[in-house]
Amino acid sequence: MSQWARTFKTLGCPTRLSLLMAIHQEGSPTVTRLAEQAGVRVATASAALRAMEKMGTVESVRDGRMIHYQLADPRVHQLLHLCSG
Repeated sequence: MSQWARTFKTLGCPTRLSLLMAIHQEGSPTVTRLAEQAGVRVATASAALRAMEKMGTVESVRDGRMIHYQLADPRVHQLLHLCSG
């Protein structure tokens, strides 16, 4: 599957899209904050973030005991910027 197809598949899931929009707006939030923003359980957000991390869409950054998430794919960043503008 091409990179673009994977990108649009990721954006096609409402939960993942909500999480990505929250990351885009907040910079590098924690999973708890992302779950609140997306209106999902922490376990749901965590599973979606793990899947997106494996796809290379997001990356996690550890800060002590906290893990923050940020966009890893510049194409996703550009698409989210266009969608939120």
